[in-house]
Amino acid sequence: MLFLEQVDIQGKRVLMRVDYNVPLDDGVITDDNRIRASLPTINYILDKGASLVLCSHLGKPKGKKKPKLSLKPVAERLQELLDRDVIMAPDCIGEEVFALAQNLKPGQVMLLENLRFHPGEQKNDPDFARELAKMGEVYVNDAFGVAHRAHASVVGVVKNISVCCAGLLLEKEWKYLSRALQNPERPFVAVSGGAKVSSKLGIINSLLDKVDRLIIGGAMANTFLRAQGVNMGRSLVEEDLIPEAREILAKARQKGVSLYLPVDFIAGTGPDGEIGSGVCPYQDIPQEEMALDIGPATHILFTEALKCARTVVWNGPMGAFENSHFAMGSKNLAETIASLDALTIVGGGDTDALIHKAGLTGKFSFISTGGGSFLQFLEGRELPAFKALEECGQ
Repeated sequence: MLFLEQVDIQGKRVLMRVDYNVPLDDGVITDDNRIRASLPTINYILDKGASLVLCSHLGKPKGKKKPKLSLKPVAERLQELLDRDVIMAPDCIGEEVFALAQNLKPGQVMLLENLRFHPGEQKNDPDFARELAKMGEVYVNDAFGVAHRAHASVVGVVKNISVCCAGLLLEKEWKYLSRALQNPERPFVAVSGGAKVSSKLGIINSLLDKVDRLIIGGAMANTFLRAQGVNMGRSLVEEDLIPEAREILAKARQKGVSLYLPVDFIAGTGPDGEIGSGVCPYQDIPQEEMALDIGPATHILFTEALKCARTVVWNGPMGAFENSHFAMGSKNLAETIASLDALTIVGGGDTDALIHKAGLTGKFSFISTGGGSFLQFLEGRELPAFKALEECGQ
């Protein structure tokens, strides 16, 4: 796989896949972090005297043009951040757009309209990929957030451009995650939270072959406690996955991996409500209430497990953090991990949002921009974007 610094882009027209799938509220961007994350690669390309055609998706228009999901607000915000004009293309393919791309001068930037306005993007349609590839002479992928998608702008386009490489952000993602999983400093501790065991089974099984300690929190911990015979009240439990939870507990013992589960909780009537019983030990969750956050004793336990860690990978909050009544466990964990003298990597949309909310973004070694891509990488699965870049030009 080639990286951007290895490619001669002087005077070339670069087609770059970015992840500008940002949250919008009535056409106003409420979080521009994904746009900001692309700026180092954009500036590098422009400083090298290339012209730049950016492409991205936004939302789920399902192959139809939906004005509410236009990338126009993104073009306007990018223009402000770059302090230079950003041309907004009327579409992402077609003769008119191709003419605009061809007429770009070195240092000029154009953003194509939402790729998913065309069904060919998600179907990885060869004709759509071929039309998209016309927009550039060199292809740069800097969109880790869609690296797990075999879409036309990620995979198909690579077959139609002879020079392809990873952008600075994609390279950073690949290097940090590879370092953590392939050659970690030890002790290596993985922290897994969030709502469902079902979405993390593959990851947990894969990590048990790599880590020294595994911390499980969030609603997914409920299933593991239920597998040990604990009454979890009305807490979210995936009953059908209790056998798998027991297998994971047994595998951890067999491999000598220390597995930590919560020992107390903040209980309540529901994630949108207020605190009911307050703090209660894991054995004493009221029958009509739910475990909605980890308690103070669990925080001490998890802090001890993390204390001498040299590598930490974290995905998933410890509770219903969107509600301030149930956010303290996640916030405390974030502060603990941020304070470690270790390689600290976090990923996933909720975890990312939590860290930004806590004002701790600069305290971690690396915050991954991927959700599904981050999880699949942790699981050890090959990502289509990396495979495509490796095969480019073959």
